[in-house]
Amino acid sequence: MQGPDRFSPMKKKTGMKIGRIGIVGCGVMGSGIAQLCAQRGHSVIVSEASEATLAKGMERIRSALSRLVEKGKLSQSDKSETLGRIVSTSRWEGFDACDLVIEAVTEDLELKKHIFEMLDRICPEKTILATNTSVLSVIEIAKVTSRPHQVLGTHFLTPPDIIPLLELVRTLKTDPEIVRRMAAFGEHIGKKVVVSNDRPGFIVNRILTAILLNAVRLLDEGVAGKEDIEAAVKTGLGLPMGPFELMDLIGLDTLALGTDAMFRELNDPQYACPVRIRRMVSAGWLGRKSGKGFYEYDV
Repeated sequence: MQGPDRFSPMKKKTGMKIGRIGIVGCGVMGSGIAQLCAQRGHSVIVSEASEATLAKGMERIRSALSRLVEKGKLSQSDKSETLGRIVSTSRWEGFDACDLVIEAVTEDLELKKHIFEMLDRICPEKTILATNTSVLSVIEIAKVTSRPHQVLGTHFLTPPDIIPLLELVRTLKTDPEIVRRMAAFGEHIGKKVVVSNDRPGFIVNRILTAILLNAVRLLDEGVAGKEDIEAAVKTGLGLPMGPFELMDLIGLDTLALGTDAMFRELNDPQYACPVRIRRMVSAGWLGRKSGKGFYEYDV
């Protein structure tokens, strides 16, 4: 029986080295993945349909690299070289030269399927196609392509340039050699790689989503105040961020989309999105990216 515990990237020699990387989406996740790959020496092309979002994403990369320089973790020349490896575009040109393309747009299944249909037409047969979805069915995305054996999930955690974990998600059709190649790639960019089968939420979000939503329910029920819930999770469970801080970082709209997708497949009440989250999304209180969520931010 196949399972994540049977995975061993060292059992067989990996195939063609992954060189040029394409990233579709230049939001928080896409820009972070682009930065990470460029810092590790890869040529990167990152696209975004919105010129404004593209510009904001590139500025996010520049700011993150500048902070590393200020902290003495990166030299000015390394910063310049990293930026020089990244090409930004609002078009599809350049993706036909990529060995790997990672889609990192919002958790909208139909949008992701449309992007994969486009990538399947544009990219050569050698190109591995990956989705950064955190909860959606990878096989549902893969089946719109002519190469489902070369499609898998690459779930980077937020922020992708800092959190040292990469979840690889294999479908029933993913070629084991593709998983091995991507595991080697993940290790090359400094990640601890874990492998999950294609199930809602995979490993991390199957566990984490329940924690986040139950924190909201505790607040709604008056069991404890926000500050005490935050302190209990950070101090008692040893997590680096409290649940409300983390939800603001993820984006409440993204959280709602993800929980809805998990609930549809699992029909488990613990993944039902709380009304408070839906009302905040309707009000435009999306977290850090909008300037207000559970906390307020400068944007």
